[in-house]
Amino acid sequence: MLRVCRGCQSALQLGRQLHSSAPTAAIQLRMPSLSPTMEEGTIVKWLKKEGEEVGAGDVVCDIQTDKAVVSMEVDDEGVLAKIIVQADSGSIKVGELIGLVAEDGEDWREVAAAPLAAEGSQPQTDQATSEPAVSGGSVAGTVVNMPSLSPTMTEGTIVKWYKKEGEALEAGDLLCDIQTDKAVMSMEADDEGILAKILVKEGIDGVQVGIPIAVIVAEGEDWTDVAVPSPGGGAPAAAAPPAASPAKAAVAPTPAAPAAAAPHTFIHPAQTGPATALLLSQYNIQPTSISGSGPKGNIVKSDVLNYIKTNNLTAAVQQVPLPQASVTQPAEKVTPRVAKPRSGYTDIELTGMRKVIAKRLTDSKQTAPHGYSSASPCIDPVSRLRQDYIKSGFKVSINDFVIKAVAMALQYVPELNVNIVNEEPVQMPSVDVSVAVATEAGLITPIVKDAANKPVQQISSDVKELAGRARENKLKLDEFQGGTFTISNLGMFGITEFTAIINSPQAAILAVGGGRAVINPETMKPETLMTATLSFDRRYIDEALAADFMTVFKTLMERPELLGTGYLPSIRTDRSVAQIQ
Repeated sequence: MLRVCRGCQSALQLGRQLHSSAPTAAIQLRMPSLSPTMEEGTIVKWLKKEGEEVGAGDVVCDIQTDKAVVSMEVDDEGVLAKIIVQADSGSIKVGELIGLVAEDGEDWREVAAAPLAAEGSQPQTDQATSEPAVSGGSVAGTVVNMPSLSPTMTEGTIVKWYKKEGEALEAGDLLCDIQTDKAVMSMEADDEGILAKILVKEGIDGVQVGIPIAVIVAEGEDWTDVAVPSPGGGAPAAAAPPAASPAKAAVAPTPAAPAAAAPHTFIHPAQTGPATALLLSQYNIQPTSISGSGPKGNIVKSDVLNYIKTNNLTAAVQQVPLPQASVTQPAEKVTPRVAKPRSGYTDIELTGMRKVIAKRLTDSKQTAPHGYSSASPCIDPVSRLRQDYIKSGFKVSINDFVIKAVAMALQYVPELNVNIVNEEPVQMPSVDVSVAVATEAGLITPIVKDAANKPVQQISSDVKELAGRARENKLKLDEFQGGTFTISNLGMFGITEFTAIINSPQAAILAVGGGRAVINPETMKPETLMTATLSFDRRYIDEALAADFMTVFKTLMERPELLGTGYLPSIRTDRSVAQIQ
């Protein structure tokens, strides 16, 4: 069960946070919340230098959390303009400013030279939490924001509320289940009180991290008279123009209808930057209508976004239709995102978890040149030993022996027990084996930690417990992130042989098929073979090293008595001696 502290709730998306008092519209990098219990972190190493370009998904620095060293990525393109907190400068609280990134079209030197906001100023999300914008009611409650429950989470969906409005809460009570991009995680209450208002109902997709989802009041207070935060959770509700004010309504621009009718003209990005120019063109906004806050008065993207939000604009430019296209096509694009039959087919919306899986597998396949090496050990000895375990009351599986054999093989060939950090292999101190488990939401890889030093029966117990909680979406963050090697076993589904894609930042993955009966050509007796295929990153592991691993794995599976003997140097073949012979 996951407990989310209020300090972590105030840290928003990993990539960027815009600060209202900044002199430019630079992307601000703040210390992110990289684990549910993280309240502060230490920058171990900056992987980008000032003046160096960064792209979406690039790692800018490594951060030591309360659990592990985790890489921080950026969401947008730009130039790292200024590093505010140097590496090894001590602990930094979640939400504090650590760097600035200049957007495309901006001079990063001017961004770096611009004065920073006063020290100690908090992000806007902190202001929304401590001084929430409210409407109606006189009782000031505690705002609960959508928390960041994984390093890549930018939005979430509340699957279920366990408490109703008006119900009392105790510290540790289960408040709600949240679907992240990884799994469904439970959120608990930190203090006692009363759940006064639920702001986000169950099943609403795309709730951004940091958006208020509920309000809690202290015991004894009138929860029915609670002050409710504004929908954005940012600027005070009183600051928004009243809808009933005719004077302001007359002054406010009404660009929706004219923008749709006005002819579209392309805005050249020379003075505005490509992202800004694209927004101006899409919404058919004249640059003279906006006051620029960038260097030399240039219009930057945040200026346009604020203008669009203030005036409630909709895109004036649609995709150019084909010559035979019907004029009703644009209206079809604004239909709700739901599965619907179309010409005998059904469109199925991908879950956030499956989108992340697709992105990471695509990145792995594109960046890591995959090499493959297969071996087919005879598993009859393991099957006989398994029967002895079962007779002794330990219901172990062949897969449990595979995990143990892989963990031992990684001790013999530690060159495969690595994570790729900043394009370099870093050998891990312990063998933590990730085991692929299929769930309704997608594939997840719970970790059997220190597998090489655990007996088979303990591995079996760990796998059953982790797999059960994985299917219930109850895994903790550190239970499915941070493994050193992955096993994917489809043998129980009747698959005899397949290949798998490397689970980045690991360097290898083993795809295990099911056993098949064959006749040994030497003894003319039946035996059961199991084909396992190693996918490895050819940049760091060559074919000979992969062969060493597969040879050791095959030996351990065919001689399972070696799994309990500890390290024996003779198990790994001396390649130089073998070549001489």
